[in-house]
Amino acid sequence: MSSISRRTALIGLGASGIAVASPATAQAFPSQPVKIIVPYPPGGGVDTMARAIVERLAQSWGKPVIVENKPGGSTIIGAEFVANATPDGHTLLMTTDSTITSNPFLFKKLPYDPIKQFAPVTQLVDLIQLVLVHRSIAASNGRELIDLAKKNPKALNYASYGAGSQPHLFYEALKNEAGISIEHVPFKGLAPAIQAVVSGETQMTLAGPGIAAGHIKSGAIKAIAVCSPRRVPTLPDVPILAEAGFPDIDPKSWFGLLAPARTPAAIVAQVQKSVAEVLNEAGFKQRVVDSRGFVGVTSTPDAFAKFIGGDMAYKAALIKKAGIKPE
Repeated sequence: MSSISRRTALIGLGASGIAVASPATAQAFPSQPVKIIVPYPPGGGVDTMARAIVERLAQSWGKPVIVENKPGGSTIIGAEFVANATPDGHTLLMTTDSTITSNPFLFKKLPYDPIKQFAPVTQLVDLIQLVLVHRSIAASNGRELIDLAKKNPKALNYASYGAGSQPHLFYEALKNEAGISIEHVPFKGLAPAIQAVVSGETQMTLAGPGIAAGHIKSGAIKAIAVCSPRRVPTLPDVPILAEAGFPDIDPKSWFGLLAPARTPAAIVAQVQKSVAEVLNEAGFKQRVVDSRGFVGVTSTPDAFAKFIGGDMAYKAALIKKAGIKPE
């Protein structure tokens, strides 16, 4: 696999293979229905955001825009589908950081190249992650959770939504840094992982404030730490993980939109502009972004490409810290 520095350089070369095209190319777009591929099951954070966005895009573009879920294989199935799609903007990928900046270090062989086969369109949001536990867990902060795990080796488990997902990276890094033993239970998406903790099938996971808010309010689960440099305004009593002595374990999760490589630059720019207009509209932003605890970004293709390069280096270091070996 290529080195991180080489991958970062590739990202800067034409924003992952975006083809140069005249404005006339963009004016003809879209000429047919647009599919946004979500490599997760329905009901999760990416899927929910995608479905809200496509409704507005269809109105703006005057063409059908649909979400097609292609879950499985740690997002590989959906990513490979888009990587091999016709590069005309009519097939796009909305996904998380796992697909682009984690999978290269988790799998020895990927059926897609996250740099060479995708054109970054825009980073949509940054996500704040909460450390969540079932109501029965006798811990109210990160330090108490570590102490509980040390006293009861292998008695605790955590739900993730696959290799390289935020819970997987976080808890494996925490295991190594804190010297604890907890078990990994993977699920096929964020929604089933959360439900497993709510029901008590598993005991811990990570999720954003918006996704977890209802379950926290009902008392089914507890938020005991925030993976962020600062506390969440809507949960002011939940301490940040640094207060438990672990300031450097942050999965740094995000949602982004990508097109197949060689998609004309004018089309990529048009898609970015249209999506940014949707996300930045005040009512939509409050309902779909702010209320879910997301931080809106809507970066340009060039800025997103540079961000991917930096996040790829960060994820490589985090995965090494977690002791996760490529499969």
